[in-house]
Amino acid sequence: QVQLVESGGGLVQAGGSLRLSCSASGGTISRYGMGWFRQAPGKEREFVAAINWSGYSTFYADSVKGRFTISRDNAKNTVWLQMNSLKPEDTAVYYCAAHFGTLYSANYYDDHFYDYWGQGTQVTVSS
Repeated sequence: QVQLVESGGGLVQAGGSLRLSCSASGGTISRYGMGWFRQAPGKEREFVAAINWSGYSTFYADSVKGRFTISRDNAKNTVWLQMNSLKPEDTAVYYCAAHFGTLYSANYYDDHFYDYWGQGTQVTVSS
């Protein structure tokens, strides 16, 4: 069973950057599609970005496209989310998730499709 731990969250001013990390243990993530989701207070969890097991396919929510970049290093069992040009509306708890197998256009954004989740890391963007 894969365990996921997020780190890198914090408080940043609008326009700033943060880099979130998701470190996996208990198994290799090389066969897992990986995703980032976020949940703001009073709102449902929403998709942010995903990357297929090979790293060749990436997917982004429209709200973060052009500002966020997801990447992975299977040898390090780690996935990152580089967040630039942060906005107050990006404030949320960010979760890393893993799905065993390929992510497709029909499912990469669906949190029910993911098998394992981290505990989350708080990102707060001040205006």
